Amino acid sequence: MTMKHKRLNRDGWGFQHYPYYQMRIDHELFHGIACMIRLTDGEENYWETPKAGRIQVTGTGMTWLELIPDDTSRVITIKYFPDGSHDAQRKQYPTPADPRYQPSIWYVDVTDGIEYDETGIVVYIDKYLDVIFTPEGDVKIDDRDELDDAYQSGELTREQYDAALTECDLILRDLCADIPKTDAWCAAVRQIVEDQAAVTHTFSPQHRPE
Repeated sequence: MTMKHKRLNRDGWGFQHYPYYQMRIDHELFHGIACMIRLTDGEENYWETPKAGRIQVTGTGMTWLELIPDDTSRVITIKYFPDGSHDAQRKQYPTPADPRYQPSIWYVDVTDGIEYDETGIVVYIDKYLDVIFTPEGDVKIDDRDELDDAYQSGELTREQYDAALTECDLILRDLCADIPKTDAWCAAVRQIVEDQAAVTHTFSPQHRPE
């Protein structure tokens, strides 16, 4: 088992042909790297959670917003419903902070750093542990077994292992303790990204970050 390197255009999901935006944001609300993928087609796929029930993660019209805040070891992915809507089957779905941007689920990867591939796309090093949560209040720590196995096999040092657990605790504190507040913050950051995307090209090898 080795830590996987994953590109933020999500070609591992087959998303590489979708409009993809990648940018540096420096704003009082957010300092870091922001990426956005618009799912212009594709099958609807769902997960299941105890509180929210059926969770849509892909499908035409969805938007994935990916945030890497400075001085953290995380990639926050917010999987948004098509603008202005959500799944009516989710009976306990709360009032969103911004009715235009209604999240289906948050998926937060704990990372061991980032780099850039030869075309300039951000690549993160996945350190196994994930935190998954929903607007309805589901919170799950996922793949702890993989993290433990990586440490026990010698792939991760004790320092790397402890750092992953610390980052997980910080994610729970920063993002999961007050999910409506997180929703409002993400919606505000998405608007910043949308504004920037409106005046820039989608990402291509000819538009590499400086």
